[in-house]
Order: sequence, then C-alpha cells, then structure tokens
Amino acid sequence: MIKNHLGEFAALLTAVFWSFTALAFEAASRKIGSMIVNLLRLVVGFLFLTTFTYFYRGILLPFDISRESWFYLTLSGLIGFVFGDLCLFQAYVVIGARISMLLMALAPPITALIGWMILGETLTIKSWIGMALTISGIALVVLKRQTPDENPGFFTKVKLNYPGWGIVLGLGGAVGQATGLVLSKYGMKGYNPFAATQIRVIAGMVGFAILFSFLGFWKETLGALSKRRPMMQLSIGAFFGPFLGVSFSLIAIKYAETGIAATIMALVPVLIIPPSMIFNKEKVTLKEAAGAILAVCGVGMFFL
Repeated sequence: MIKNHLGEFAALLTAVFWSFTALAFEAASRKIGSMIVNLLRLVVGFLFLTTFTYFYRGILLPFDISRESWFYLTLSGLIGFVFGDLCLFQAYVVIGARISMLLMALAPPITALIGWMILGETLTIKSWIGMALTISGIALVVLKRQTPDENPGFFTKVKLNYPGWGIVLGLGGAVGQATGLVLSKYGMKGYNPFAATQIRVIAGMVGFAILFSFLGFWKETLGALSKRRPMMQLSIGAFFGPFLGVSFSLIAIKYAETGIAATIMALVPVLIIPPSMIFNKEKVTLKEAAGAILAVCGVGMFFL
C-alpha cells in the first residue's frame, strides 16, 4: 500500500516535519533573528544533505544533472528559500509559527492561480469554491469584529487579530513556496530528490551570502554561533526542514500529482496546533481551530 502511494505518504511526512521545524525556527528566530536563522539553517541542512547523498548515491555534489535543470532548481532555491523563507521566518517572529503556517495554506491555490494567469490552465467552479473556502478559513482566524466602543457606527467593521505586516510577510512566504514548488517539479524531472534539494540549498546559501555581504550581517552571524540553545533549535529545525522536509516534498511531487501532494502538505496548519499548545503553551480558540480546518478543507476541495 505504501509503495502504491509513496508520494502521498511522503507528503504527509513533509507536513509533520514542517510542523516541528516551524516551531523550532520560530524559537531560534526570536533569539538570534530571522535573517541569521535563514542562512545558518541552510548551511546545517546542506551538511546533512551532502553526507546523506554521498553515502546514498556515492556522489558528493550534484554535478550529474543537466544545465537546464540546474538553472530551474537554482531559480527555485532563490525564490523559495531566499524570498519566500525570508518573508516566512520574519512572519514567525511577528505573528508566530502557527498563524504563519496557516497563511501558507494559500500556497496550493496560489500555485494554481499562477498557472491560470500565466500558463492558461483551467480552473473549475470547484476550484474557485475551494479557494474561497481556504480564504474564508484564514479570514476567520486573522480577522475579528470591532466592539461598539472601537467603532460606534451603524455597521460593525472588522479588524486584524494580528499585525498587518506579519500577515503580508506570511503571504509572501506562500507566494515564494508556490513558485518554488512549480519550478522544482519542472527542473527535477526524474532526478534524485535529495540531490535536487542540494542544488536548491546551494542557491539559497549563495543568495543569502550576497544579501548578508550587502547588509553587513556577518558579525552578528558569527556571534550567533556561540549561543548554544538557539543553535540547537536551529539544528533541529534544519534536520526536519531543509534536509527531511524539503527532500520529502520533492519525493511527494515526484511520485504524486503536484496538486494532491500540495494538498496533503497543506495540513500543517492543523497538525501544528497540538505541538503549539504543548510546547509554546498557546491558547487556541475554537474559532481558530475551525478556521484552520476550513482552510485545509478548502485546499483539499481545490485539488481533489
């Protein structure tokens, strides 16, 4: 059974991995900053990947792939890791991992929307309804009604439950992930998913290295290496994120339809609720839980 549904099981494991890595990176980002966590987790993840691929494939670096695939996987790494995760990790700091990952549930609909606008792909009525459900579920969590004291007018208005800048950052993360996923599928083709992830991570490290040189972040980065607890959290996040999570996401889209894989991976907003309550002592309201489930149901309807 597992062999027949390898892609689907890989996608489910990806969702589990991403739930834990989001919490680990949130904790580390609050202590040493999201920019530093972004670069260091790629370095640690690259070490995990390189060690694994050397023993698994007998090849240290992925030089056995075409230039065209290198190009698309590199572009995927720059958009997904540098732009997307730069937004996402700062969103962790501003609005927390749980709400950030809820906003990431928009990645599958955004993927299809990009295909509809740019590639001329067809969106069915069911797809539009699914998109509306996903947006409604997210709105249920991030919006709330103003009280009569806040808005004494005839019509009760709504306001954000969380900082607007954090919502924008979360949306940026969703756009980056959606675009990176499409480019990964196109560039990977039949190539090994772990080696393909190596290329994406290399592109991300180079992108952040250029950004850090421009912004002068190297001194702070070297200083963060001596902070034991954040580095441990970062290493745990890197193991479950750039190493296992990203690699299993590529296994998922290799052996399953992209839409189905993306739908299962979008379970993170629901899966992350229990560990958020246990480890971060977050109080999750019934409305927030219902919103997360509604958003995931919308994603499921969008693709299945």
